Amino acid sequence: MTKPDDLAALIPAMTAWRRDIHAHPELGFTEHRTAAIVARELREAGIEVAEGIATTGVVGTLRGRGAGGKGGASGNRAIALRADMDALAMPELTGAPYASTVPGVTHACGHDGHTAMLLGAAKYLAAHPERFSGTVHFIFQPAEESLGGAREMIAEGLFDRFPVDAVYGLHNVLDREPGVIAVPRTRALASSDTWEARFTGQGGHGARPHLATDAPLAAAQFIAAIHSIVARNVDPLQSAVVSVGHIAAGDSKAPNVIPSEVFVSGTARAFREEERQLLARRIPAIAEAIAAANDVAVEATYHWRNPPTINHPEQSAVAVRAAAATVGAEQVVDDPEPITPGEDFAFMLQARPGAYAFIGMGPPKHPEGQQHNPHYDFNDAILAHGAAYWCSLVETELP
Repeated sequence: MTKPDDLAALIPAMTAWRRDIHAHPELGFTEHRTAAIVARELREAGIEVAEGIATTGVVGTLRGRGAGGKGGASGNRAIALRADMDALAMPELTGAPYASTVPGVTHACGHDGHTAMLLGAAKYLAAHPERFSGTVHFIFQPAEESLGGAREMIAEGLFDRFPVDAVYGLHNVLDREPGVIAVPRTRALASSDTWEARFTGQGGHGARPHLATDAPLAAAQFIAAIHSIVARNVDPLQSAVVSVGHIAAGDSKAPNVIPSEVFVSGTARAFREEERQLLARRIPAIAEAIAAANDVAVEATYHWRNPPTINHPEQSAVAVRAAAATVGAEQVVDDPEPITPGEDFAFMLQARPGAYAFIGMGPPKHPEGQQHNPHYDFNDAILAHGAAYWCSLVETELP
C-alpha cells in the first residue's frame, strides 16, 4: 500500500497547487480557473478528462494495469474519489504570503487542500498504473458550500457517464492530530437544511404600540419557541440542532419605530429523516401559531438542502483498512462520533455505496482559525497523508 513517504517527490507540486488555488479562490459554480488547473494537470499525467459537468466540474478517468502486466487495463470494477473546489464568501485574515487576492472570498474550509491531495493521488497513480486493476474516476466537484454541486453533477448524469461500484470522500478536521484518519461506520454528518420566517404586521410609533400589530414581538417569541423543539419534541436518545443565523428588521437610525416586517432565518440539522421531518413540520407550525396569537401575518418556509451523510458499512470497512495501511492502525479512528456540519457528498452516498472520512490537520495555526473563520488555513503538512490514503484506497478496492 502507498505510504505518505512514497509521495515525497509530489509534495512541492501539491503545495504549489494548494497555495495557488488558495490565492485565487472562486465561489460555487464559478471555479473556472481552479477547474482549468485540475484539467491541465490531469491531462499532463495522461489521464482522460471531462470538463464542464455542472458548469465547472471535472472528472478524470484512469485505468489500471495491475493484473494485466503489459496488456493494458484490467479489471471491470470502478470507483470514484471526490474532492470539492469552491471557496467561501468571506474575508481572509491569515496574513499568509499566499492569502486570497479576491476581496471577500477565501478558502476557509480547506477545499484548496482537498483538490491538491486528489490531484497528487491522480498523478501518482497515473505514474504507477500497475498498482491497481480497474478504473478510477477522480471527481473534482464545484459548489459544495450550500449550492448543491454534487446534486447537480448527479442530475447531469455523473454516474451514468462514469459508472462506479463505490464513491469516496475526504475532509480535513482540526480536532485530530495531523495525518490521523477517522472513518465513521454509518452516520458521518448531519443534514443541513435552512428555514425562514417573514412576520408582517402594522408598523407604528414605539411610544404607541397599541396602535400597531407588533411583528418584532412575534419574531422574538418565535425565536425563543423554536429552541424548545429539540428539548421537547426530539427523542432524548436522538439529536437535532435549530439555530437562528439572521435577523433583519427596521433601521438602526429609527429606534422609536416599530417595524412592519421582521425576517428571521437559520439552519436545522439532524442525523435521521425522522428528526428532519419533525423540524420541517414544527418550525413553520410554531411560526404560524405565534403569528396568529399576535395578530400578524407570517410566511414560513423550510428549505430541504443536504440530507444526512450516511456511510455504507462495507465501504467504511474498506476505508478503515486503507487508512490503516497508509498511516498505521494506531493513527486510525474507527467509527468516531458523527458531527453536525453538513455535506452535499450525502447525495453521492444516496446514489452509490461509499464512505466519507476525515483527516486530521492538528490545531489551527491561529487561536480563532476554525473552519469558516477568516483566520483558517489548511495545513500543508498533511498533503502527502491525504494523497497516500487515496492511493491506498484505490489499491484496496481495486487490487
